[in-house]
Amino acid sequence: MIGEPPLLRVRRRFERPELAEIERLRGVQTGHLADAMSGRGALAPTIRPVLGEEPQFSRVLGIAIPCACAPNDNLALCAALALAGPGDVLVVATEGFTGSAICGDILAGMARNRGVVGIVTDGAVRDRAGLRQVGLPVFAAAITPNSCMRNGPGTVGLPVVIGGVAVAAGDVVVADEEGVVVVPRAELATVLQRLAAVQAAERAMLEQVATGLDLAPAMAELLASPRIEWIEEEEGGRR
Repeated sequence: MIGEPPLLRVRRRFERPELAEIERLRGVQTGHLADAMSGRGALAPTIRPVLGEEPQFSRVLGIAIPCACAPNDNLALCAALALAGPGDVLVVATEGFTGSAICGDILAGMARNRGVVGIVTDGAVRDRAGLRQVGLPVFAAAITPNSCMRNGPGTVGLPVVIGGVAVAAGDVVVADEEGVVVVPRAELATVLQRLAAVQAAERAMLEQVATGLDLAPAMAELLASPRIEWIEEEEGGRR
C-alpha cells in the first residue's frame, strides 16, 4: 500500500552568513543594493510594507527562513517558527495567492517572541491594527480579513520563488520603504564590494548636483556624438 505523502518537507540545517557581513548592510538603501546586484535581487513592487513607511515598520535586515505554503494555507509558516530565531526573516511564498491571509497579529506576535525581525510574503495578511501593536515589520502583497486553512502541503527551509526572486535559507533580506531585496548568501562578499562602488558613485553625483550639475556628463557626451541624429525641421516640414 502506498503511504500518505508528508504534509511538510523541512530542512533544519543550513549555512548562515557571518553576522559582521550582515551588519555592513544595516541602513543601506535598497535602491543602492539593487544597483549593486544589477537589479536581480529586488522583489516585485507589489510586495509592500503593509504597516506604513515609518522606519520601525519598514526597515528589515536579517537571514531568510523560506517556506512555501499552498494557496489558502499556512501550515508551513506555522512550522517555520520552530526553525526561526533571533535575526531571522520569515519569507513566505504562497504562489501569489491573496484570497486569504497567511498571517495575523497572533502569528506575528509569536514570531516576534522568537526574535524574528520581519515577515515577507507574496500573499496577504490581516489584523493590521494588531500587527502595528506587535511592531514587527510585515511586507505583503495584500490585506484581507479572510483567514486561511492549516492543512498543508508545504516546505520549510527549502528554496522558494517569491516576487520573481529565488530565495534560499541563509540568504540576506534587506527591506525599507521602497521594497525588498534579497542577497544570495554565496554572493554576499561580492555584492558588498560592488555596493561600496555604487555608493561612492552616488555620493559623487549628488555632490555635483548640489553644485549646479544639470546634465549627466555621459549624456552630454552621447548627445555630442555621431550616434545622435538631430531633426532640425519642425513638425510639418518647416525649419
